[in-house]
Amino acid sequence: MSPPVGPRTALDTILKRERWHGRGGSWVADAIYGANDGLGAVFGIVSGVAGATNNQQHYVLISGLAGMLASTLSMGAGAYLAAKSEAEVYEAEISRERAEVEENPEEEIEEMALFYQLQGFDVEESERMARRLAEQPEQFVQAMAQSELGLSEHRFPNPWTSATSAAVSTAIGAFVPIIPFFFMSGLPAVIASFGISLIAHFIVGAVKSLITIRSWWISGLEMTWIGVIVAAVTYTLGLAFGALA
Repeated sequence: MSPPVGPRTALDTILKRERWHGRGGSWVADAIYGANDGLGAVFGIVSGVAGATNNQQHYVLISGLAGMLASTLSMGAGAYLAAKSEAEVYEAEISRERAEVEENPEEEIEEMALFYQLQGFDVEESERMARRLAEQPEQFVQAMAQSELGLSEHRFPNPWTSATSAAVSTAIGAFVPIIPFFFMSGLPAVIASFGISLIAHFIVGAVKSLITIRSWWISGLEMTWIGVIVAAVTYTLGLAFGALA
């Protein structure tokens, strides 16, 4: 006969089966949004500079590579700080809630009981549940934080993992619009960049459906249309700036 399984172990087992929990906060999300940001930003830069310089290859390459580097560093630093700040804010709020429980436990128990009443439990049952929960101080603090502040206990992403994922994916996405300009110049390079960038936009949008509930082709088409708009606007502005120069 197998030994009894504790509630925490049983819950962890169930959550592992329900893989969609926490998928949005994983490195996959950082990678998808990093690729999206890098592709969109540098696609816009390449289109604008091409329009402003009459499609001159070396100007587009220099600006595109500079944009790729800037986007990569920015996304990596942003993902690192976001992950680190999220954990720090959570810990700070939990510490404040813990201090309140320690300073005035009866008031916090009464508050927890009121939250239970709002969920449909009667007064006596709510009081009993709140006092029972208060016998486990750390669980009580977590429950109060969730009810009062909307904070849920979860595993925060490693800041370095988030930064690496976001930076690498941004660099890959940003490099795509530049590729044709290594091998061709003029209008053919612009057209080739436009074509492969739109394909990349569709792929990124389709992959984004992994962390959403949207259809992959709708998500892909949405990203593609965004890419078309970005290219049209930036290329037109580039032509206007080039005419003024």
